[in-house]
Parts: sequence; C-alpha cells; structure tokens
Amino acid sequence: MSGAVSASEALLGAVRAGRMGEAAGLLDGMTDAERRACLPALKDLRKELRAAPWDAASRKAYPALHAAGAACHTGAAGTAAWLTAADLRWSQASPGVLLHVLGDRERDWLGDVAHRLAERPPLAQVPYELMSGLVRLSGCPVPTTETYVVGWIEQVGSLWQRGDTVLQRLRQDPYTAELVAAVFEIPDIGSRLDWLFGDGPDSWFNALAQLTREGALDRKATVDACVARLLRGGVPSDCRVFLRLLTALGLTRDEERERAADWLALASDAVSTVASHAQSVLGSLALDGELTPRQLAEMSGGVLFRTEKKLVRAQLVLLGKALRCDPSSAAELLPAVAQAFGHEDTDVQERALKLVERHLDAAPPEVRGEVVDAAAELSPGLRVRAAETLGLEGADRVSEPYVELLPPAPEPARVPPAPESAVELAEEVGALLASGGDVAAFERTLDGLVRHGYRDRDALAEALKPVVTRLWWVDADPRYPSVEKYFRTDPHGLEVVLATLLGQVSTATLHRADQHGPMTDPCVHSAVAAAFNARLWEAAHRLSTDPLPFLLATPTWGSGLLEPDELVARLDEYRRLGARPGETDIAQALLRVRRDDSTASAAAAERAAALGTAEGNRLALWLTTDGPSLPWSSRRTSGVRILLELGELDGVPGEFPPAFQRIGRPVSLFKARAYCAHYWDRAERHHWLAVVPGRRELVAARLLRELSSVAVEGTRGDASVLPLLAEAPGEAGEAVHLGVAYGLGARHPEDRLSAVDALLVLAAQGQLDTERLGADLGQLMRRGAVKPLRLAESVRTAATTGAYATVWEILRAALPVLLADLATDGAAASARGFGELLAVAAECAERTGARGCVAHLAQAADRRGSSRLVTQARRLRATLDHGVAA
Repeated sequence: MSGAVSASEALLGAVRAGRMGEAAGLLDGMTDAERRACLPALKDLRKELRAAPWDAASRKAYPALHAAGAACHTGAAGTAAWLTAADLRWSQASPGVLLHVLGDRERDWLGDVAHRLAERPPLAQVPYELMSGLVRLSGCPVPTTETYVVGWIEQVGSLWQRGDTVLQRLRQDPYTAELVAAVFEIPDIGSRLDWLFGDGPDSWFNALAQLTREGALDRKATVDACVARLLRGGVPSDCRVFLRLLTALGLTRDEERERAADWLALASDAVSTVASHAQSVLGSLALDGELTPRQLAEMSGGVLFRTEKKLVRAQLVLLGKALRCDPSSAAELLPAVAQAFGHEDTDVQERALKLVERHLDAAPPEVRGEVVDAAAELSPGLRVRAAETLGLEGADRVSEPYVELLPPAPEPARVPPAPESAVELAEEVGALLASGGDVAAFERTLDGLVRHGYRDRDALAEALKPVVTRLWWVDADPRYPSVEKYFRTDPHGLEVVLATLLGQVSTATLHRADQHGPMTDPCVHSAVAAAFNARLWEAAHRLSTDPLPFLLATPTWGSGLLEPDELVARLDEYRRLGARPGETDIAQALLRVRRDDSTASAAAAERAAALGTAEGNRLALWLTTDGPSLPWSSRRTSGVRILLELGELDGVPGEFPPAFQRIGRPVSLFKARAYCAHYWDRAERHHWLAVVPGRRELVAARLLRELSSVAVEGTRGDASVLPLLAEAPGEAGEAVHLGVAYGLGARHPEDRLSAVDALLVLAAQGQLDTERLGADLGQLMRRGAVKPLRLAESVRTAATTGAYATVWEILRAALPVLLADLATDGAAASARGFGELLAVAAECAERTGARGCVAHLAQAADRRGSSRLVTQARRLRATLDHGVAA
C-alpha cells in the first residue's frame, strides 16, 4: 500500500507541475490497481482547477491531467468520458501522448474506447488523430459515425500539411470504401464540408470519380447513393455537393435510363439546381426516343407547376421539340402543355398557348375538350385570343362583373378595466414584460399598478416580486448609482413604475426626471417620446409622494381615444376623493378625449363645468373649442429620399406641461439628427400613436426617415408600424401615404407584407388615395429609392387578395413617370423589374375590365424587341384598348 501511495503522490506532483514526460513515464510502470488508486487524487485536482482563475499558474497542469486521468480509468466508458469532458477540452493532451499512455491496453478495450469517442457529437471536438490511432492499434471495424467521418474528410482534405494529393491519400487509406459509403448517410454534411469540396484536378469530386473508375469504389452503389441523397433533399449545400459528385461520375446513357423514375421525381420536387439537371437528363432521353410520351407528360405535370420560370420555360421548349419530332404524341402531351395555362406568369401562358395553337389540329376530339377546360385558367386577354384563334367554345364566355374584395375594416376595441386583484395584475405585468403588448394591454396594466399602489402598495410589491426577478435592477447593489442613472435618462416603459413600487429608485431621481426629463434631445421623435415618458415618470413619482387613485388618461379604445363621458366621470370621482390630478395625466387625457361628436362633446362639457373644479372647467373649455389642427407640411428631398417637414401645430394650450408643449413645435428633418436612440429602439413606437390619437400624420412624419430606410438602405423591421398607422384614427395624408410607398419597396419580405396590410386596411376604410400613392411611387422609383421589382412583388401580393381594382388605380398613377423616361429613347435608371410591374398592371387591368390610356404606354409598346418590358407593355395596351374583363 505504501508503494501505491508513493506512486500516486509522484504522479500527482508531476501532473501539478505540468511535466508531461515524467507523468507518462510513471504511468508506463503502473498496474491497473495502482492507476485506480491514483484516480481520486486526480479528480480532486480537476475540481480544484475548475475554480482557479483563467490566468492561474496551476492551469498548466491541464494537459498532463487530461492524459493521466484517461490512463488511470480502467473502464472504457470512464476513459471516453474523461477524454471528452468540457472542462478539459481547451487544454488537452496531444493525440500522440494519449495514444502512448493508452497503447498498452487490450485491443478490445481500445476498440471500445474508439467507438465511444466516435459516437460523441461533433461539438465534443474529439481529435480525429486520436480516434484513428485507437482504431489502428485495436484493429476494430472503422466507426462510421458523423464525428469520425467528418474528421476523416477534414484530415484527408488538409493538403497544405503534406505534399500528396487527395486521390493518393484515399488510395492509401484501407477504410476509404466504408467511409465514403458513410458520407451519404450523414445529415447536413454539405454545410460543414462544402468548403473542402473545391474544384480543380485535385478535388474530392475528381478523386472519388477516379476511384470509381478504378473499381476501388463500387460504381453502382456510389451512383445509387448519390441519387438517393438527392431524392432525400435537404439543405442547398448538401444538394450542391452531391449533384457535383454525381456529375463528376459521368453517368452513361444506360445508367441514366435505368433511373428514369428518379429523374422524374427530382424534376418535380428537388431544389432548382438538381431539378434542372434531372430535366436535362430526361429531355435528352425524350428526344432520343427513350422516354415515352406518357412519361414526358408526367414529368411536365410536376415541372410546369414549379415557381422557377427558367425551369418552366425549358419544359415548354422540350415539349415543343417532342411534338415536332412526333406529332402523334399530341394526345398525351397537349393536356400537359395546357396545365401551364394556370401559371402566374403570362409569358409562360402565352408560350403554352402558342404550342397548343400549333399542334391542336393533330389531336383527337377528346383532347380538344381538355384544352377547352384548361383555357379557363388563362389570363383574360389570352382567353379571348384562345377563343379567336382556336375557336374554342366556352373560352370566351362572359364572366361575372368584377367585384373588389377588400378585408373588413378593423373595428375599434375597448380597453378592458384593470385587474381586480394584485396577483392577477402581477400576471399581466409578467406577460407584458415578456411580450411587449399593445396599447390596450399597456394602458390597463399601467392603470392597474397606479390603482393597486394607491390601495395597498405592500401587497402589490409582494405580488410583483416573482415576475420581475429577471430584471437586472431588482438585486442591484445600492452602493452603485447605476439604477438611478438608468431611470434618470429613460423610464424604460413600465420598469420605472415597478422599480418605484419595489423601492429600487429614489424619490429624488423621480422628481428630477418628472420636472425636467431629457428635454435637450433634438431628434424628430423626441416630441411624442417625451410626452409618453413624462406620464410614466409622473406616475412613478406620485406613487412615492402622493399616490393617484387611478389614471385619468387611460383610453377607452385601443387606438388611444378617450370618451368624454368617461373622463367626466373620472374627474367627478377625483373631486369626491379630494385627489389632485397629475399635470401630465390631465394633459394626456385632454389630448385623447374624443371630440368628433359635437352633440356628445357639448353634453359632456356641460357636466364637466358643473363639477366646479379647475380640471372640470378645463375639460369643458377643451370640448367646446376647436382642437389643434394638423400643421402644414412641406416636401424636401435628401439624396434619393422624399421626406416631410412639419409646421407648428396650432391650438396646444399654454398650460400644458413642457413635454406636451413640444408636440406642437415645428419639425425640421434636416436640423435634427438622422439617427438617435429611438432609431434603434422600436419597442415604444406603437404607443406614440396613442399619445396624439386622431393625428397619425404627426407620428408618420416623424417616422418617415426610418420608413424610407427599409427601401433605401435595406433595414429590417421598421415597416412593422405601418399597419398600426393604417388602423389609427385621423386623416391619412402625405406622411402616411409616403410611408406606405416606402414600405411597398422594402428590401425584406416581412416589411413589404406590413406595407401591403396597411394598404389594404386604408382601402377598406376608404382612406386610401390611390392617385397620391401612385404618384409617390412613381417619383420614388424614378429617384431610385424604390425598386420596381420589389414593388411588383408587393402589389402582386395585394392584388391576389382580391384588390385588383385598387392596385390598378395605384399603378395607373405610378407608371407614367417611368414610361416618360422610356419615351425619351433612353433606358430609365429604374427600368430593371419594370416589366414585372407592367405584368401586374396588365393582369389587374384584364381582371377589372379597365379601359382608357396610360400616358407614354404606346411608345413603350412600340419599342423593338421582345423583352418582358415590351411584351407586357403591349399586353397592357391591348387590354386597355379592348377592355377585357375576367
């Protein structure tokens, strides 16, 4: 026993000192019992090192500890776990040392360790040299797990470490056949290894193809594995890697013919690059007579419904060649061609119709009937042509008069009353902190905090503790002023109220913020943001000094509007309780009170005056006078942008607090900063509409630079406010329409969808000025702020919801601006994608039966060539001349 203790102490000393050679020498002479005796001390040292700082001198022991711990485990599972431990991963022993200290074990034991290591996930970062060394020493079957195979490929591909080639390495490796077969079974391997599968004579693709030709790899099994992997699909990098390998193998015509069913499946469902390859293989077989007309028709049924226009057009070309080679195949192929009549691209429809026109005479009568049925899917203009050129009965049947389908206008939603219990309110707070919530949820929660803080602050604080534990300031050290500074510059939504209730912010800080606030911020958002923040600071300050029984300004509706009767009742309750209203609270209530019903306003004013309080008199006067009118606006340009400046908002009472006085000040977009804290923080933007309900132009104008950025700079997410602007009450003027115009040209699809939603809501409310929006879009496209291709995608989405007439009126106003540039014999800078925009316009005109003319359209239609721009201009001109209706 004393010898064992002595060996253990010696090994531990060598490990602590980081003397790897000495530790390895000591391990060589130990028995299994001696090694097991050393293990507890090594585990204790490992625990000690875990707690040591990263720069501690003791950490030099890690590599020796890694090797010694692995050697002292006598079980394969324990050794594998020690070798892959996360805390030892970054300072482990080299694979050569590990193989030395483990190499004297039994072969079966070494093979067990090798397979256990190979089964670890790739994140364990097990060195391939260690696994392969254990396999070599044990003579066990090679592992085919993801970790082992990926390590093998990376090792073989590291040509800069040695002078040989990939092909030479693969020839020399006795396990190449097993490991190559395993490559096809590993998911997402292409995304990890695509960078290694480069091009050139020494690429993996050429090496594997050469090994297949030499017979080192079974050719049929390799080809079948490639095709099977492509059929399985997956991430694009996987498909790219295995398609390139399949191409490098150079399939013979017999091999291609044997897999006809696989090509059919790939052409229909695979990613675009794979489908294109399958289409080319099938096309070659079909033109050589090795694919039956039925098989070609089956293939066409899948390809013609794909969204990739290149594939669809190539398929129609193939069908045309097959029909010319074998006119008798018309009975099988023409119904397949007619399936393209329902394609969204009218160019594709026209190509298909031309094929039918050319070959329908050779088809039997029953095929003509199928084509007649399919012709109903053609665009209205092509449907008329089909009736004229083919004499198809029913193709020109009169449809129902066009009816515009718009979504129902959103109904105003009432703000529910605050929760009755503190526990229920705390749950609402937790949900609001997690999700952000809308105006209604925020306002009822804020009112609930004020109400329950007035009734029983201690009970409310106790209920809130479990839901605010994740907020950083809850357990902040009071010796550091970070919390005070945090709330002195910004209330951070409800957080300032919650921190006040929990005693985490001082009354002095709240008083300073309530009295002054950050009034020096020159950004265009600061007016509405300052008013929103001032109300939160006041609520928090009054909780600390003179709690309010409830908030006067809590809106009746989710839009932020407050019914006058409800405000009168609240003032009456304040009078009964002898409570002193907050200055910002009453100012916000006056801005929110609804005054569009003169009868209701007059009656409420009379009851307010009868209260005999100063606030009642203020409300009575407010309800019987005209409110602030919208300020004048002036357009300005900034680079490619069109922005707005606002004049002064008249009618803001002088007794309003300073934060609310700022709402009425003029806004100059070019004297204020382009970027500010509000530019990056979008969390509170939707509340700004409720600060000045009924005056959405004030908010839209202040957000116009951010809205323009989604189109000009490609920012993401700023257009999410557009549906809220569309649903908000008040006039939709220049700012709202410009904001929607920028959103329709946004770079990111989700922003374009937000703009489409806003457009449809405005149209459903009867507040969309299509002439104004179209003119704005035309100017923005001409300046380069909005790209026609993005706009085409947006308006096509809007039209397919059923708003074809609305979209047509917008495009009727937008197109002449760009057509005028084309009419000058030059190409407009924004011409890219213009053809797609004309295609949407033509479809909308066809479906709605629009007539008349569009300025400069004739000159575009008379241009030479058959580009998409020219063909769609001709289509639109023909539609407007004939008034085709769907």
